[in-house]
Parts: sequence; C-alpha cells; structure tokens
Amino acid sequence: MGINWVQFTPGSSLLGGLLIGASAGLFLLALGRIAGIAGLIARPILATIQGKFGASERVSLAFVTGLVMASWIWRLFAALPSVAIPEKTGATLIAGLLVGVGVRMGNGCTSGHGICGLSRLSMRSFVNVCAFMVAGMVTVYWLKHL
Repeated sequence: MGINWVQFTPGSSLLGGLLIGASAGLFLLALGRIAGIAGLIARPILATIQGKFGASERVSLAFVTGLVMASWIWRLFAALPSVAIPEKTGATLIAGLLVGVGVRMGNGCTSGHGICGLSRLSMRSFVNVCAFMVAGMVTVYWLKHL
C-alpha cells in the first residue's frame, strides 16, 4: 500500500479538520451542545413529528443546513471530488440501516463521539470510537479478503 501522491491533499485536509474542530468547539462554547450530526438531524425531524418545533430545533436545522451548504460554497473555489459507490443499491441500503442501528446503540455517531466526545476525554466516546474503528477494519478485511 502506498500514498497516491496525485490525490494527496494535506493542505485542504488540514483546513477541513481545523474548520470541523472550530465549528464543533464554537457550537459547544456558544450553545453548550455537542455537534453530533445524527442528533442534530434527528432533533428537528422528531420535533416536527411531535409538533414541538422550537428554538433548539431551529439551531439544529441551521447547523445541518450549513453542512449541506458548505459543499455548494466549496464548488465556487474547487471541483468536488468524484463519488463512486461500487456496491449495489441493496447492499448500500442495508449498510446504511446498520450504521443507523449502531448510532442508536452507541448513543451517538462518529462526529459526536469521535470529534466532540474524545476532545472532552469521554470514556464512553473512547469505547465507541474503538468499536467504530474495529468494526470498520473487520468489515473491510472481510469484504476485501474473504
């Protein structure tokens, strides 16, 4: 295994990481809330279903809208990377459902635990991130070698 030097982008990767960390930190400092994307997406949806859409849900919706808008803004400066999903649609849907189940079981997603939880030295987040990583490595090994 080697590095594909043509597609190696340390500058934009570093900038992206800094922006993610800064946004998660500002979100916590300004609002006292964790920037876990699964929770931020679920909050306005569930509140709308329950008829209780308030200020907290508007903040969540604004944050998620900003995530989506970031790709549109990026397109003003550079081309978006090409996306190729080599698996069949059924396998992708099953994988997405399994990720959703894991998010519910772990009480959070990779952004909530990996970025926000680890930065707060949360043991629960550390255990969840280890579980994410091991599950990912086992899945890749199984799909590529077995």
